[in-house]
Amino acid sequence: MYVPRHFSPTDEDVRQLLNRHGAADLVTVTEDGLQATLLPFVHDPEAGAHGSLIGHMARNNDQWKLPTVGEAMVIVRGPDAYVTPTWYPSKAEHHRQVPTWNYITAHVHGNLLVHDDPAWVEDQVRRLTDKHEAAAAVPWSVDDAPAPYIQGQLRAIVGVELSITRIEAKFKLSQNRSDTDISGVVHGLRSRGQGQDGAVADAVHAHRPRRSGDTGEGGLPVQDGSGRKP
Repeated sequence: MYVPRHFSPTDEDVRQLLNRHGAADLVTVTEDGLQATLLPFVHDPEAGAHGSLIGHMARNNDQWKLPTVGEAMVIVRGPDAYVTPTWYPSKAEHHRQVPTWNYITAHVHGNLLVHDDPAWVEDQVRRLTDKHEAAAAVPWSVDDAPAPYIQGQLRAIVGVELSITRIEAKFKLSQNRSDTDISGVVHGLRSRGQGQDGAVADAVHAHRPRRSGDTGEGGLPVQDGSGRKP
């Protein structure tokens, strides 16, 4: 991934993205070519040296059956939105502006493990359910359904785990613009209010250019676009 320095996130940025994201694309290279499946994952920061992403997929999905050549990758996305140059105050000065796209993404690389184990899969399903039901006034629980029904559903899926080896992440949020242009982008996104505009506006506001010395700390192996650790 190409990541200019001003779009490079902190370790804490990446942790929050992995902890809060919903579904992501699991991509593997096999002898039959590329395979990809959109799956909801739970980030387990305590598993292995750099944490894991754990999920499950349908037993009838051939992806888990095909041996992976090398590492697998999970593409995690945050909010994204179109940015028009009309939001830049600097446009009125010289008109040397073009449209762009603001977005948050991470390419999470690692070793793919398959768990064809009912106990492991049930634990993963419960963790996934608890994560997404936490904000509900009356959260649904796996135990709300009849046990024989749940056991039948569990037999129809297998667990997958990406043991993380490295992460390439990019938070492209207008950090290369002037402060007045950034304010224009935030105002423009909130005024338009389409799709994920509000979430992107919040992210742009929260990630105004950091001053020298304000860097992340921690153990996630986040890399810049050259493949080197920052």
